[in-house]
Amino acid sequence: MLSIYQLKPKFQARLRPYVDRLYKANITANQVTLVACLGSIMIAFIVGILASYQWIFFLIPIWMFIRMALNAIDGMLAREYQQKSNLGAYLNEICDVISDSVLLLIFTQLQEVNINLVICVVLLSILTEYSGILGVMIGASRRYDGPMGKSDRAFVFGVISLGIATYLLPLMWINTLLWIISFLLIYTVINRVRKGMQETQK
Repeated sequence: MLSIYQLKPKFQARLRPYVDRLYKANITANQVTLVACLGSIMIAFIVGILASYQWIFFLIPIWMFIRMALNAIDGMLAREYQQKSNLGAYLNEICDVISDSVLLLIFTQLQEVNINLVICVVLLSILTEYSGILGVMIGASRRYDGPMGKSDRAFVFGVISLGIATYLLPLMWINTLLWIISFLLIYTVINRVRKGMQETQK
């Protein structure tokens, strides 16, 4: 399935000069991972408090882009500068789940949005990443298959937030979008399990 994750190599190529500078400044992959997580918590806190002012949702697409860049950078630092570690693996997965959850939970602050739907999307997002990690346990690679992986969710919720901030997206439509996203997340879980099992059979 097509996923924004497939664009990652080109994105990384543009970030490489910045990665080199960070390495020369003695910035580690784990530090970048923690900054991305703390930044997500801070943005979620600010937008959550000021959610009644729709323009504040402009912060989310901006941060989503920055977060995707930071996630790419920490991976490049780890792989290309021998900074891989067991702690880094734990931080990468745990911080991603925390960041996803707090940023998605912001939408519970909108009165027109069904809280249960938001919680459902949060739980399915966690399950999606868990199913990707389980690939390693059966001898496959860490699965990043779409159609609603981490990068895809960042893009989709960034666009939704932009629609909210510009008043172009009626808030009642968000519930319908959350239903669609939920079904795509379920399909993503199935797809990752299927791809992981296929990989071990080759």
